[in-house]
Order: sequence, then structure tokens, then C-alpha cells
Amino acid sequence: MDNNFKRELMIDNCNNPYHKRKIETKDFIKANTNNESCIDNIDLYVKVENDVIVDAYFDGEACAVTTSATSIMLRKIIGKSLEEARVIMREYFKMINEEDYQDEVLGELNIYQDISKQPSRKKCALLPFQTLEKTFKIYESESCK
Repeated sequence: MDNNFKRELMIDNCNNPYHKRKIETKDFIKANTNNESCIDNIDLYVKVENDVIVDAYFDGEACAVTTSATSIMLRKIIGKSLEEARVIMREYFKMINEEDYQDEVLGELNIYQDISKQPSRKKCALLPFQTLEKTFKIYESESCK
């Protein structure tokens, strides 16, 4: 992926993040994650029906990497089954941790493939997926009731 394209995609998703809004709805699962070393603090809201992510959005304050990664992640997972989203999450974690991964699974999320070269930004890139993982755990615990 061309570095200029990566930069433009990140800037676009930071300045005009998709699925960022300030509402709270009770039929969405809410999870919060923050980064102790910077301003990143996001609330992620995920609506799951029949094990499919039918809608999701986020709110909060975050750096360019976290904001853009959250925006791209949400566009990638909405409409996916929980299992498909887990595959995306698993491959993303592998990419960020410099392990072999399936780049075709990630699409635009591949713009973060070199983020590990900036250790301080690695946490920022992981934050949205760590928050998504929390929503899955909440969903699973509520589904077992």
C-alpha cells in the first residue's frame, strides 16, 4: 500500500470519522477503553442481532491513530457475523504484533501494518479492537443468561 494513500486514508478517517456520534441507546452493548499514556478514551457501542453486528458507533476523545482505526474497524465489521469479526480482530492483532497474517482479511486496516515501528502508537492502533473484544465478552455473558 502506498504511503501517501495510507496517510490520506488515516487523515480522512480522523477528520471525518465514520460512525462517530453522541447518543446512547439501550439496545447497544457499550464498552469503554482508555490509554493511560495519552488522551485516548473511547466508548464503543455495538448492536448484535442473531450473532450479526447490525450497527455500531463510537464516541470519545482520541488521537488520530485511534480515531481513524476505530472508524475503519467499524466500517469493516458492521454487517459481519461475530465469527467473521473475530477473524478480522485476530488477523489485526497478528499484524500489529508483526506476526504472519492474512492481509486480504483486513482491507483498509492494512494501513497500520507498520505501526509497530512506533511502539508508542501500537497501543493507539490496538485500542478499538480491545474495546470490540470487551463488547463481545459482554454479549457472550448476557447471552448465557
